[in-house]
Amino acid sequence: MVVAGDVGATSVAVRPGVLGDRRHDRIGYIRSEVGFARRRKLWFFSFFWFLTFFVSGLVANQYAGPAVTLSWALAGVAATLSGVCYAELAGQIPTAGSSYAYVYAAIGELPAFVAAAGLTLEYVISGAAVARSWGDKFGDWLVLDAGMSEEWVEQYMRGWPAGFNPMAAAVSMASLAVLIMGVRESRTVTNFFTVAKLMLIFFMIAGGMTLMKASNFSPYIPPQYGIMGVARGTTSCFFGYIGYDEICCMAGEAKNPRKNLPRAILLTLGCVTSLYILASAVLCGMLPYQNISTTSGFPDAFAQNGAVLSSQLTSFGEVFTLPIVVLVSLMAQPRLMYALAKDGLVPKFFAKIDASGNLMNGTVISGLLMVFIASFVPFNKLDDMISAGILICFSLTNASLVLMRLSSPTDKPYFLEKQIGLFGIFSFLLAYIIVHCAASAFGKGLAIVLCLFMTLTCLSIKYTCPESMNFGGQYSSFGPAGHREPAFFRAPFVPLLPCTAIFLNSYLLVQLERGAILILFLYFLAAILFYFMYGAKHSSGNNYGWKIDGKYSQLVREISLPYVPKSTSEDTVQTLVC
Repeated sequence: MVVAGDVGATSVAVRPGVLGDRRHDRIGYIRSEVGFARRRKLWFFSFFWFLTFFVSGLVANQYAGPAVTLSWALAGVAATLSGVCYAELAGQIPTAGSSYAYVYAAIGELPAFVAAAGLTLEYVISGAAVARSWGDKFGDWLVLDAGMSEEWVEQYMRGWPAGFNPMAAAVSMASLAVLIMGVRESRTVTNFFTVAKLMLIFFMIAGGMTLMKASNFSPYIPPQYGIMGVARGTTSCFFGYIGYDEICCMAGEAKNPRKNLPRAILLTLGCVTSLYILASAVLCGMLPYQNISTTSGFPDAFAQNGAVLSSQLTSFGEVFTLPIVVLVSLMAQPRLMYALAKDGLVPKFFAKIDASGNLMNGTVISGLLMVFIASFVPFNKLDDMISAGILICFSLTNASLVLMRLSSPTDKPYFLEKQIGLFGIFSFLLAYIIVHCAASAFGKGLAIVLCLFMTLTCLSIKYTCPESMNFGGQYSSFGPAGHREPAFFRAPFVPLLPCTAIFLNSYLLVQLERGAILILFLYFLAAILFYFMYGAKHSSGNNYGWKIDGKYSQLVREISLPYVPKSTSEDTVQTLVC
């Protein structure tokens, strides 16, 4: 938990402003007409709708066949393991920022900024990816269902220079305009679209069930794909789970977040996984997997079964309601920028709240960035990078829970931090060897050795690092010493559960294309350079003081205490705390 960029300090840094219950923090003054429960339902149905149309058919056709249901189940297991870690952290640290806040509290400033960069991939670039795919799909709908000539569509919608997609730009600008009008107006729009999606989702599943044939499920795992195809499909399916931490990013606007956040996360994951599996099973039952469309699964399946009206209805529903996913994706980014700006890591410009209580500056800048990406970057260039970035965020969050729950042995300072770092390295290397080098004898032997090292590291953490008396680990605390709040959700099997989640995330990560991994590396490198060029110089912690060598050990127990200048005497600090 050494903080990179901490001027003149080499010890642990815990930033008071990001920790604890922010009921009295300034984030509470941001107007929120869109309630927390409504946001949870909105995220759930929006991403379910998008993944049902775009991912299930793709995975069934190209990776797993009818075993796409197994791919969704495995992705659900991996997401739930990380979700359990999120649930405890969200209850203990119910503040805006999601992974950013958790990693900041547990590991430090630079890793937290990397996590924030990963969240930006989710909130902004995933919105751009959905907008781009909708723009492409809208052109197809005009030709196939609306009766327009393909020549006109090619000339006016697809023939622009630099790959510009006018409809992707239009839907992105429309989403931005809705958010600029205010959250009250956004609520009206999102409620309407959510009801429309609900009706179409249940129609699609119920109608598809009447057209299912048992013969379409044989073979369940096609021989040409095998179990590795199912695993690759799991990576693509994981895109369907990347949005649930948006619930955590909105934590500052939730009622009773310590109770409701863990419940919302786990309930959402359970419902999403069940419906993904059900929808995929229905789709595979309607057609042989070889005939399933990779871009418009259900509409095409209805059409091939002679249900023309159902095909037209679902196709129209896809075009009509999918834009809400763009709106939902962008909704959390201004809150993340607010948290970063309050900590001095991005300009204070992003923390300004207008007279109506809206984060206008963050909304406009984030929205314009999304519009640019959606307009010029194809969908297939974005999806793998998004999944990879979020998998890294999940792993950082899983590691954060271990560091917050456990402590290093008294005679081995920073032993826990070193061990969890080693575990992450061994997990990534083992996953890479299994996916890319397991065919050779050398690869098999190396995988066995790495598996042994990884297991021993996890066991070393479990049996040598005792549980901390306070949530927060050895170097920070939440609540009175020796007190463990029984009402808080507690993840079971720590550190085994978060360590397993870290390995599964690594396994999914290394299956992505090498080009996507390279782009991801360059993206995070740029984020790190920005941190050292701007963030480290303007950081609130670096300018107003960290908890150094235990002198400010109680600051984190009073979340309303402002930053204390470095010149403040220790007696004054203790007086302020008490």
